[in-house]
Amino acid sequence: MSIKVIRPGLLTTIQDLGRYGYQKFGVIVSGAMDIVSYKLANMLVGNQEDAAVLEATLIGPELKIERDMLLAITGANLNPKINGESVPLWKPLYVKKNSILTFGACTLGCRCYISFSGGLIAEEVLGSRSTYLRAEFGGFQGRALIKDDILFTNDITRNGKAVFQDLKKKEKAGYAAASWHIPRFFFRKRNQHILRLIKGQHFSMLDEKAKNDFFEKTFIIDSHSDRMGYRLSGPVLQTEVSGELLSEAVTHGTIQVPRDGKPIILLSDRQTTGGYPRIAHIASADAPLLGQLKPGDSISFQEITLMEAEHLLIERENWLGEVKTGIQLKLESY
Repeated sequence: MSIKVIRPGLLTTIQDLGRYGYQKFGVIVSGAMDIVSYKLANMLVGNQEDAAVLEATLIGPELKIERDMLLAITGANLNPKINGESVPLWKPLYVKKNSILTFGACTLGCRCYISFSGGLIAEEVLGSRSTYLRAEFGGFQGRALIKDDILFTNDITRNGKAVFQDLKKKEKAGYAAASWHIPRFFFRKRNQHILRLIKGQHFSMLDEKAKNDFFEKTFIIDSHSDRMGYRLSGPVLQTEVSGELLSEAVTHGTIQVPRDGKPIILLSDRQTTGGYPRIAHIASADAPLLGQLKPGDSISFQEITLMEAEHLLIERENWLGEVKTGIQLKLESY
């Protein structure tokens, strides 16, 4: 045994990079909602970037760590504690066997990622271990975790062993944290978030008032939101659509406007095609921030060009590459 679920939290699932290559058959991508925090969690424990991790939403789980383990917690701050003592995010953690890892309410962000050196052992379906909740496959029996589930991990990675042994010597109260950490990527302590986007092919279908409202007004993420998409409350966007549109491909961050005029931002568990007007697409560089938003958060939109969006994504990937190199050098120095 490796990890026993004492309490599952609000929604805790196993995720990885996602299930690509099968959308033409109607199989959705799934995968981590915040891909940057997911990758950083794996880097910190010496895993490959596509290793399976836990994604916890809003209220995290309570887990019994049943063997000595190296793990890391990134993403949202859900106030993690080991044996009742607060532990830091964004750094490697040695956890002694039979210790209890708990989470409180979130104080920043929405989703946290818990990685284990070696990665979680999970059912692989069509090349991915990500949980697809609606189809009930992948991850742990195709569902969110529940009480008394038992999770297993692979052996600690070669890059993780040295830091594991070093931290084990410093263990107090059931855990030890590395003296170094990586910086938070994008979190901001505010309720208003600006998302950068590119206009979609159907933006011209909005009437003039809707076009202005879309960029000048604020929207609120509705409580009827999930991993498939965020429903937005705010200005009703009237379209000048006559008749039905042909369903076409959609992607992470596509914004559709259904007949009620309330926009929907599509996310990791989105459908593969959509027949509603696709008025815009969130820039890929802002997708991690999008994954950390929660019901009640306010958002507004800022238009950028395709070239600007490409430069932002290149900048983010370059930053990730530098962090990855730094972490590898740090792990190899033990």
